[in-house]
Amino acid sequence: MKIVVIGMGQCGGRIADEFARLGKRARSLRGIDIIVDTFAVNTDSTDLVGMHTIGSDYRHRILIGAGTTHGHGVAKMNDIGAEIAREDADKVLDAIKSARQLYESDAFLLIAATAGGTGSGATPVIARFLKERYADKPVYTMLVLPFEHEEMNEERALYNTAVCLKSTYQVADAVILIDNQRYVRKDYSLQSNMIEINRLIAEPFFDLLCAGEEKKVKHIGAKVLDAGDIIQTLCGWTAIGYGELKLPLITFPTDWSGDFRKRGNRTHKGIEAMDQALCDLSIECDPQDANRALYLLSAPVKEMNMELVKELGDYLKGFAPQAVIRDGDYPREKGLLDVTVILSELSDVAKVRDYYTRSSALAKEMKVRTKNKESKAVLAEEAGKDIPTLF
Repeated sequence: MKIVVIGMGQCGGRIADEFARLGKRARSLRGIDIIVDTFAVNTDSTDLVGMHTIGSDYRHRILIGAGTTHGHGVAKMNDIGAEIAREDADKVLDAIKSARQLYESDAFLLIAATAGGTGSGATPVIARFLKERYADKPVYTMLVLPFEHEEMNEERALYNTAVCLKSTYQVADAVILIDNQRYVRKDYSLQSNMIEINRLIAEPFFDLLCAGEEKKVKHIGAKVLDAGDIIQTLCGWTAIGYGELKLPLITFPTDWSGDFRKRGNRTHKGIEAMDQALCDLSIECDPQDANRALYLLSAPVKEMNMELVKELGDYLKGFAPQAVIRDGDYPREKGLLDVTVILSELSDVAKVRDYYTRSSALAKEMKVRTKNKESKAVLAEEAGKDIPTLF
């Protein structure tokens, strides 16, 4: 599958930078094109500097709203971010139109954090413009939810998140939810945490995108999982998970005998990798709420057989009994067995529901506060009406 990636805001831009790195890796190691082009869109010029792989020209690092923000961002005001995106949408669309092989792409992926201003405000707006301009291509979004400390200490982050989720869900073909808190490593520094989190968010897409674009016969699966399978799976609220197990690099012919213990061990490894993927889903959810699902098994060709594929399918069906399940195999990695799982068209996500509930109460409270401030301002003005001024 080939995608065009657009990072919105600081967080979105840095994750998009990781996707650009995945694209370079696929080209250099596998001779495969999976990322048609990558763009970063922001109202803050400094944030656009802090990337390594996305092209440094003005068409790939797009500054919007310079006349309004003077290149200093919108300070978490997502309504301003949305307004700027509406005014400068043509600048973004013109840049995307210049991408080489744009019409070979299968979909767009917009990435943003929900708690900020630029990303959370501009993402649903740009998604709508893309839907109108490229009606034949699905528009997917990846929304990164705030850390726990942001939810606790920043009311605006909570409010922005709810507004962004609701607005984006109404326009995008699928919303891939990423819970930042699930990726935190407490023994890492802040910078190391951010770098590692962004890497972990992008990594599950590598084999998923490569499998359908593979060119070498020996790496083409018995059942190829391609763009069509992914497009038919991604819909509405979506979670993605990834699990892997290391395998011995040196093997002997006797390893591939019909010994029942070795065959059982192979199946056990596959189930363990899938279990890890389900435990490490990008958002906590109940798999029983999924109406669509997908899994990709990637391993050395001799590690995969029909029994393993059947067991993995049965295992996932046990967790997601209502889902239409698509699957594929990708005989690629040496010394590694990994499983990528997608649960999509989730009928309920508890965390999203919680954001809506808390933000509804917060919106009412914010209205009351605004009225109280206005009343106090009027009282203060009345109290000083008889005092002369120096102007």
